[in-house]
Amino acid sequence: MAQDENRRPLASRDSGWARTIARRLSTASVTPNQISMASMVMAAVAGLAFWQAGMATGGSRIALLLVAALFCQFRLLCNLFDGMVAIEGGKQAPDGPFWNEFPDRVADILILVGVGYGVGLPALGWAAAAFAVLTAYTRELGRNCGLPADFSGPMAKQHRMAVITAAAALSLLEPLWSGHNQVLVGALWLIAIGAAITAIRRAANIVRKLRAG
Repeated sequence: MAQDENRRPLASRDSGWARTIARRLSTASVTPNQISMASMVMAAVAGLAFWQAGMATGGSRIALLLVAALFCQFRLLCNLFDGMVAIEGGKQAPDGPFWNEFPDRVADILILVGVGYGVGLPALGWAAAAFAVLTAYTRELGRNCGLPADFSGPMAKQHRMAVITAAAALSLLEPLWSGHNQVLVGALWLIAIGAAITAIRRAANIVRKLRAG
């Protein structure tokens, strides 16, 4: 896992409930890498639920959207606890940096592409996923250039998950105006454009800091 300066700043990390759960996980036979791997499973469930929700109606659609929103948050909880168990719990592993990053990229793809196929716009889902991965690439590129990790937005990971979770919840209200999937389509556009802006912003920060010496 990364050092403190390269960890995403999260207020939830200092909350009592998070510390309690992390402490229990640290004393159990659970490794940070296993938690990271679990995040991909959570994302796969969310992506599948989004995909199926796009073709469902009535109660089935409601249930699938709720599952999708819930498992997006489970994905984030895995992202929270893998680092806490590794750092605060003292369970860092030599291959920890790989499992800290790789599952996140897979999770972004699974969720956003799942939404794209669900709303009938797979290209938009892939575009949102590609720009999401690009934001992480520029962050790691900055680190490889000797700079601190740049977690700036406007569409960093926590922002992407907040947008797509909120979109799933708002989509439950679409029958009120005879809508179907418009909210999720709008969310995908917001994520794609926001992630592209985020990648450009981070890239510009890298160039500026390198030139400043």
